[in-house]
Amino acid sequence: MSEVAFVTVTALTKYIKRKFDVDPHLDDLWIKGELSNVKIHSRGHIYFTLKDDNARIQAVMFARQNKSLGFTPENGMKVLVRGGITVYEPSGNYQLYAKEMQPDGIGALHLAYEELKKKLSQEGLFDEAHKKPIPAFPSVIGVVTSPTGAAVRDVITTIKRRYPLVKVIVLPTLVQGTNASESIVRNIEEANRRQLCDVLIVGRGGGSIEELWAFNEEIVARAIFGSDIPIISAVGHETDFTISDFTADLRAATPTGAAELAVPNMIDLMERLKTLDVRMTKAMQQDLRKRQEHMNYLQSSYAFRYPKRLYAQKEQEFDLIFDRFQKQIVLTLDRKKQKLSEQTYKLQMRHPEEQLRQARRRHGEQTERLKRNMSVQLKQIHSQFQTVLGKLNALSPLQVMERGYSLTYKEDELIKSIEQVQEKDEIQVKLKDGTLACEVRQKRGETNG
Repeated sequence: MSEVAFVTVTALTKYIKRKFDVDPHLDDLWIKGELSNVKIHSRGHIYFTLKDDNARIQAVMFARQNKSLGFTPENGMKVLVRGGITVYEPSGNYQLYAKEMQPDGIGALHLAYEELKKKLSQEGLFDEAHKKPIPAFPSVIGVVTSPTGAAVRDVITTIKRRYPLVKVIVLPTLVQGTNASESIVRNIEEANRRQLCDVLIVGRGGGSIEELWAFNEEIVARAIFGSDIPIISAVGHETDFTISDFTADLRAATPTGAAELAVPNMIDLMERLKTLDVRMTKAMQQDLRKRQEHMNYLQSSYAFRYPKRLYAQKEQEFDLIFDRFQKQIVLTLDRKKQKLSEQTYKLQMRHPEEQLRQARRRHGEQTERLKRNMSVQLKQIHSQFQTVLGKLNALSPLQVMERGYSLTYKEDELIKSIEQVQEKDEIQVKLKDGTLACEVRQKRGETNG
């Protein structure tokens, strides 16, 4: 029987839990359902079941997540819950760990809001790098809002009170209802096309999320992002942000706040001008005082008091400098002449004719030296030769033969003993002046002593 691989319940549960944990589709999702079995623990955690007509799932929302809930969850309540799915290992059940919960009435809008916010953020529409600066001193301000609401009156009143020099143009716009988003986009594009203003304030007064929904539409966000004119978002919803707030170049909590951000305060500017005027006056007075002191110092200086003496002194200094200059010129010319002479001599010594003369002279000297050396060496060699010749003559057999001696050969072999010949042998006797051909007739031996 082949061996069977077994796995423990704990290992299997851990394996299944890892499968849940690495699935990106289960990490962050919205689930719509009805609450049941709601239990609020003494520590603040909420345990509940989320169900629909055909299925149910266990869920828990810990205290740190449910602190922001604006309502109390109850059995039978329709909700939208955002969270992640994982496995609770002790029981082996999968369950939902809730991070956020909304009643189903506004939950759908909130879900759409979060999805659009995530999409536009990933595209870079909210990046600070795209934000345009608001002009410090605008000439014309455009207001995209309802012409009959309290918001436009607050904006105009605030602007005229703070900075009456600026011109305000109101572009009548629908800010609530079915066609509100198209109306907002149309006026933003019209203001850019005609270059009506330096700054645009886009917004309305406060209201519910449904009433403010036009400012959460994608077409409005893209129109704000594409505007060449800097835009201040002024949706009167202080606690929450709309999509327009994220896309605009600057966000104000209310229309009145937008007006304050769009223009400087004339009173503050006047105070600042006064302060700058005082500082400038002090600076000019201080600079004038320093210049006066410097002028007084110059007027009391030796040059102003005794200009003729200073001139005479400078004349004398000039003479001394001129004399040194002339001496320096003479010295320089002498050095240059000496250097020129040296270079000329070197050049002449390197002339081909001069080099040829020197070569001929060296050749003659070396030839004479060679002749003398050769004569001395020949004498030495001749003397050595005579000495060696005398020695050779003294040792030569011919010299012996001059005294009456001779040399006897048999077939070119020098005979030194009678044992080398026999009777009747032919031999040659060499004398000093010739050779005798002889025949041996008899041998007689002799002994010394």
